[in-house]
Amino acid sequence: MSHSLTPRDKGNLPALNAAPLVRLDAYVAEDGSTVVNGHLLEMGGMRQPNEAILDAVAMFARTLGAPVAATVIDRTAQQVARLRVHPDGSSRTIADEDDLPPGRERTAAEEAAFPPLARVERIIQHAQREELHAAFVLASALREHLTLRRGAEDELSLEARAIEAYLAYLRGDHMLSTVLALTVARIRCRTDLDRAAPDVARATAAWQRLWDEGQVATRGQELLHMWERLSAAGLLHEPSHHAMAEAVRSRLAQGGRSLPPQSPPAAAALTAGPGQAPAPVAPEDKPLKPARRGLRRFTRRAGRSPGTSS
Repeated sequence: MSHSLTPRDKGNLPALNAAPLVRLDAYVAEDGSTVVNGHLLEMGGMRQPNEAILDAVAMFARTLGAPVAATVIDRTAQQVARLRVHPDGSSRTIADEDDLPPGRERTAAEEAAFPPLARVERIIQHAQREELHAAFVLASALREHLTLRRGAEDELSLEARAIEAYLAYLRGDHMLSTVLALTVARIRCRTDLDRAAPDVARATAAWQRLWDEGQVATRGQELLHMWERLSAAGLLHEPSHHAMAEAVRSRLAQGGRSLPPQSPPAAAALTAGPGQAPAPVAPEDKPLKPARRGLRRFTRRAGRSPGTSS
């Protein structure tokens, strides 16, 4: 599985003269690793992720001398929370319907302050130093927030998911790498078939490292359907792609599993017939519960010392 991790150029560094910050973003991974605005926080001792996030956001509010908004994706709670943090350190959560509407202008302003490409640069630097855990968590955070903000089919969201898949591959988590790479390939096959072959090849490379027979069969059927679609459209130009398609077919046949003449159920996400409800764009993305007002772990009274919440 190949996916370049080479820094592009210095033009991708953070914009120092960006417009005033619109919103920060934070991410808590399932293992508690915590990211704020593309930076992995050092979590010394027994410090809780919610306290670290509130401290970091409050620091921005004090620097700006104005309240700061933040969106927190917390995978430990399977929840997305939206915060208002004031310069005095006080904070509260608001419900989704109380938040500012997304809108292109706000998204553009947020990404001007903290460019996604600058975050990719940081991910690459961690990967080149073989700090694969840090690189993977940062890539997950970037993908989660871009998907929340722009949607799973957006080009930046797809690129972040592809990087996340490659880092999972480097870490030896071939099941997760296959799931992530298959999602990229599935979306590409539906939205831009002409560009899908490299993404299907990356998903195949991860799939080839799987050992679980059930996963090999299920994921392999979807891959085979993708390769057959590309072949029928005359889009298999590389000899290596022909070889990979044949490798998928051969492995499935050797497993003694018959190949269905029709599209497998897993491939239904590629197309939806008339009158059919479209399948989820990325069905393996775990759904997040919406924020609630007054969420306790992100609520802090004025005058409380850093690291203390009520």
